[in-house]
Amino acid sequence: MEIQIDHNGIWYHGTNRLFDELQAGSTVTQWRELAEAFAHKPTLLCIEDDGTISHNGVEKGYLFRIDEPVMVGDDLYPHPRTTMDKNAEFLTNRPLRVRLIKEL
Repeated sequence: MEIQIDHNGIWYHGTNRLFDELQAGSTVTQWRELAEAFAHKPTLLCIEDDGTISHNGVEKGYLFRIDEPVMVGDDLYPHPRTTMDKNAEFLTNRPLRVRLIKEL
């Protein structure tokens, strides 16, 4: 499965910490459910062929969205060592402002 990137779409980051700025080198995705799963800090995560995500994470988490314009190639780049489908996860080239959108 290849995830289609919407260049005007929302980018998400899931974590178990609160902050206002995402550090350079952090993982982001346009797949909201994936960011929500990562927010719980799983040691095991499984993505089924139908896109269903299961994981063993139990920590309280937070879902953020990137709160400034970003461009793939300039601000973000595909994760070079991902084990997931194409375009599932990207890394940030620089610190980015974020906005908390949900406590999980």
